[in-house]
Amino acid sequence: MAEVAIAWLSDGRDDSTVLSPMERRGLIPTHVTCRAELDELEQSGVARAITWAFERRRTGLLKGSFTCGLHRRMFREVWRWAGEYRIIRTNLGVQPWEIRQGLLNLFADAATWQKHNVYSADEIAVRFHHRLVSIHPFPNGNGRLSRLMADLLVVARGGQRFSWGADRLVRGEARVRYINALRTADAHDITPLLTFARS
Repeated sequence: MAEVAIAWLSDGRDDSTVLSPMERRGLIPTHVTCRAELDELEQSGVARAITWAFERRRTGLLKGSFTCGLHRRMFREVWRWAGEYRIIRTNLGVQPWEIRQGLLNLFADAATWQKHNVYSADEIAVRFHHRLVSIHPFPNGNGRLSRLMADLLVVARGGQRFSWGADRLVRGEARVRYINALRTADAHDITPLLTFARS
């Protein structure tokens, strides 16, 4: 596929991840010519992963192997690098060499929050979501992965899945509210993200 034909994958609009040329070459379908087509293909994989994730009780949620496996299930038909940590610095997230340690720290913190009931089930899941998005372990799909992981965590603790603004958050007003809530959480105020997750 010619590089110019997929240049739209690197526009970074709506605060999305800017993909490097190497990452863009990981696109599997050769017929994709616009972002809307890509969004639909990715959403099909995400929907199948959601069904798989909730069809039985999941254990080992707080492990890198589960996180990578879930990302792979979500995007394996669209991206060759699905389930593999990024190796390139992006406009979002930690440096690539900080990903593994960042995830280990996050998983340990979340396990401690659960063990000692530091926060409510909702807040544990939303704080986990925010930290996972902040680490940004994969080239793309981090928000969708993080929201699904938060849903799995809250359900595992007896709660209900989040509505996340009742939208796919690809674009529009709900995405703006979501990005603003993430930025507020970056400034150590988790309340708007908690509210948005249940809106």
